[in-house]
Amino acid sequence: MPALYVMIPAALLIVAIAVYIFFWAVDSGQYDDLDGPAHSILFDDQDPQHTAAVDEVNATKPDDKAPPHA
Repeated sequence: MPALYVMIPAALLIVAIAVYIFFWAVDSGQYDDLDGPAHSILFDDQDPQHTAAVDEVNATKPDDKAPPHA
């Protein structure tokens, strides 16, 4: 029975902290766009100004005059 005197206020404190964190997240805009990040991985839109991958492929491309690897 004495454990209830400690556990009930502790549980109420934890619930109050969870509710505070939830309302802070809603007010700060954490739940504004729920579908955007999920859909962004489906589309491979590449920036035409981004040439790092092209430069890397050209740098590692074997020379045409070199013999083929076995």
